[in-house]
Amino acid sequence: MITGKRLADIGYKTFSTSMMLLTLYGGYLCSVRAYRFMVRRNELKLAAENQAPEMMKD
Repeated sequence: MITGKRLADIGYKTFSTSMMLLTLYGGYLCSVRAYRFMVRRNELKLAAENQAPEMMKD
């Protein structure tokens, strides 16, 4: 039979593991968003540099 201490240890380890995985997943999402932001910023910069001068009269 499982004692209260053993059950508490299992619960703590499960909770700790899930928090660690959530932290790793959050870091992954943050880095993907930063990467996409930087790529998009470079694309917009290139598009602005390659625009025809007559289009910039606005």
